[in-house]
Amino acid sequence: MADNNFDVIVIGAGPGGYVTAIRAAQLGLKTAVVEREHLGGICLNWGCIPTKALLRSAEVYRNMMHAKNYGLSCEKPSFDFDAVIQRSRGVSKQLAGGVGHLLKKNKVTVINGEAKFDGPKKINVEGKDKGTYTAKHYIIATGARARALPGLEADGKVVWDYKKAMTPDKMPKSLVVVGSGAIGIEFASFYHTIGADVTVVEIMPQIMPVEDKEVAALAQKMMTKDGMKILTEAKVANLKRNADNVVVTVETKDGKKQELTVDRVISAVGVIGNTENLGLDTTKVKVERNVIGTDEFSRTAEPGIYAIGDVAGPPMLAHKAEHEGVVCVEKIAGVKGVHPIDPRKIPGCTYCHPQVASVGLTEAKAKEAGYDIKVGKFPFIGNGKAVALGEAEGLVKTVFDAKTGELLGAHMVGAEVTELIQGFVVAMGLETTEEDLMHTVFPHPTLSEMMHESVLDAYGRAIHF
Repeated sequence: MADNNFDVIVIGAGPGGYVTAIRAAQLGLKTAVVEREHLGGICLNWGCIPTKALLRSAEVYRNMMHAKNYGLSCEKPSFDFDAVIQRSRGVSKQLAGGVGHLLKKNKVTVINGEAKFDGPKKINVEGKDKGTYTAKHYIIATGARARALPGLEADGKVVWDYKKAMTPDKMPKSLVVVGSGAIGIEFASFYHTIGADVTVVEIMPQIMPVEDKEVAALAQKMMTKDGMKILTEAKVANLKRNADNVVVTVETKDGKKQELTVDRVISAVGVIGNTENLGLDTTKVKVERNVIGTDEFSRTAEPGIYAIGDVAGPPMLAHKAEHEGVVCVEKIAGVKGVHPIDPRKIPGCTYCHPQVASVGLTEAKAKEAGYDIKVGKFPFIGNGKAVALGEAEGLVKTVFDAKTGELLGAHMVGAEVTELIQGFVVAMGLETTEEDLMHTVFPHPTLSEMMHESVLDAYGRAIHF
């Protein structure tokens, strides 16, 4: 490259990185993005997008199996497992190509290779576009990778990480999924729906530990009713890896042990930030437990170096990374009115069956914070659209500050709640009170009416249940 000097260099082209680079270019900054592997990062190539493609296939298959419930006939529904996997990969490939187009359209220079700081003012890149590059500002967006616990390391054969779980060589008849966060429970849901015998092992007292206790309990009830096995307050005490199966010893809180022989194990015990091999030791950037220390505008301890997304700590969500990056680069560019993200207003979505979505404080966290609260709940069974869809199990729950009417949190489980939650996110962003929500007209018949009813219920005014 003739010119290796930029205003902004973004390291990592995942959702946080490429969005940040595009916004920087839009603001008139000469911008480059360094990527060592795939445009779109883990999210687009191995995470958010391909897993949703897999789960969509599972959802369609589930509907086929329950066709009679809708007065329809679908004789002996079946699936082509390889075709399901290939569809997922095709979706990722299509969108990765789209990222490349967007970067080119916005005149962002793509540097192919692996970046390493050589002091705080320059980076050396190894790879296709090998060279030394300089910028006024560096934004680290290197993301995260699967955490490996001792004894649970993925081997790509009988113990899988998320990458192998998305590109398996064959359909397993039985699985143990270790961890019930979003990654683990989504894989458990996919494989269970298409016919595998799935057991989830979770060390915490509830599945999806970050979610509201009542919502998580209902989700677990619905999953176990559907045939999935879930063991909470349990851990994997031992793994015996054989040629084509695994003997898993599970130990519960009371010390009881049981052995499960399964085809495969999926290790989904969280992720850790990619902070190694970046040359950060040649800068003042502080790293603790694979998390880069930043302030509210993503600035590190080294002037001119910033960090966004998973590598800057939880919540480790693609949409958080994107918004964080935009805030960071707009602050750099001097855009007026830029304000940092409020972590309490970042929604979380889990695309298992049933779906789970939330924003803000759980009931327990609100109480811990000292709020006097009002809690509203509305079940799916009381909603006409849910009954008509054949999706009459679920719950919408809202948490309000009793003194001010401020919406502190919203929590949902059931059909399409990942599409509904944004209504509450917008409400929180606008500092909407319970009165505003009560006076909002919700369309009928829609699932969104349950949001209205949940608010009404918090104040003893629910109509339909």
